[in-house]
Amino acid sequence: MLSRFNQLLEWLLLSLISFIILTASTPRPADEADRVRAYTRDIEFNYVAWTLNAAGEKIQQGALGLPGYLDRKSGKMAVMTFLSVTQQIIQSEAALNRLYADASIPDKQSASAAIRAQLAGLYKQQADLAPIAEAVLQEQVSEAAAELGLATLGQPIPFILFHSTPVPNALIISPRDRIEQIANISILPDLTLDQQVALEDSAQKGMDVSTLVVPIGGVGVYPTMIMRTTDLSWLISTIAHEWTHNYLQIRPLGLLYDRTPELRTMNETIADISGAEIGAEVIKRYYPELQSASLPDPNLIAFPQFRPNPGDLERPPFDFRAEMRVTRVTADALMAAGKITEAEAYMEQRRQLFVKNGYTIRKLNQAYFAFYGAYADAVGGAAGEDPVGPAVRALRQQSKSLADFINRIAWMTSFEELQKAVGK
Repeated sequence: MLSRFNQLLEWLLLSLISFIILTASTPRPADEADRVRAYTRDIEFNYVAWTLNAAGEKIQQGALGLPGYLDRKSGKMAVMTFLSVTQQIIQSEAALNRLYADASIPDKQSASAAIRAQLAGLYKQQADLAPIAEAVLQEQVSEAAAELGLATLGQPIPFILFHSTPVPNALIISPRDRIEQIANISILPDLTLDQQVALEDSAQKGMDVSTLVVPIGGVGVYPTMIMRTTDLSWLISTIAHEWTHNYLQIRPLGLLYDRTPELRTMNETIADISGAEIGAEVIKRYYPELQSASLPDPNLIAFPQFRPNPGDLERPPFDFRAEMRVTRVTADALMAAGKITEAEAYMEQRRQLFVKNGYTIRKLNQAYFAFYGAYADAVGGAAGEDPVGPAVRALRQQSKSLADFINRIAWMTSFEELQKAVGK
């Protein structure tokens, strides 16, 4: 009984930590953000209510001692079953949405009865499985983080806690004459596309800014919020990504997340790098069957001996990251020259090119680059020629380990410190 009480006390203390991190994670008031809230106040996501609920669930998990009673095989089975049920829910919800969108079905309530009954059963099954699957994944990611040196006395601090849930969308605001995120407002996840477009248009016209509603995969509140998914590799790396934000938020770099665009890019790029490396360690340890198959030996590939007709040759693959980098660099140059209208016309022209090549980008504008350009863990892409990403990657290459890299950069308070550290 005493042990159970101590566990409960420990998890109650964690709920206090969640509020400390919550205040550092949610969008912070600023002049531009306050102006945007004139358009979003009634549809903003309630982080406090969500965090209270998620923290309560984690306290219950801790009191029950999950996943201590499961062996490795049973834990893995719980995770895979949870993902299977999530897949069935996503498919059934899509079927329900298609039914309600079908104008030829007059009595949608009756026609959807079977689907709704199936969903009710699946939601209950998911709710029963979620605490076990989440606890198992938390333990697996914790062990991987500890193995990579990101632990104190064998335990990552803060503890790795997450909850899988529908996540809010984000309304991103950028000036039209440059690419810079001046507001990021979390809005309800169930707004229709028409409502999202109406919100973008009203804020754009009212403030003369660039706007875009974007989906997000997770939020670094505490416990962290992770989007529902059936992609286990993505899920694990996102759990690690968002926990890295928690880790940084109790250190200077994370506390200064919103101070400058450069510090924001540093935070997000670090989290991307950390998420990828911790995620790869988890997959290697627990789900080796998900590792990418080895590339074929080029010496064993038979090439045709005849000369093909040029017209029969396949077109080179479309390089999304390279083309997006070209788009960003060109748009930056046009805006720097004061050609804002030309830059916006160019970005729309490029958007159509991406769509023709299978990338369904709804809007390609300053707000798009202001959001996606901060994730600069790889060469190219929406960051363009922004020097922050390359500097972060250079420091990682110079570091002996992931832990050395994170623990060094976490105490920096400016991009200039990073530049000095990498000799630039």
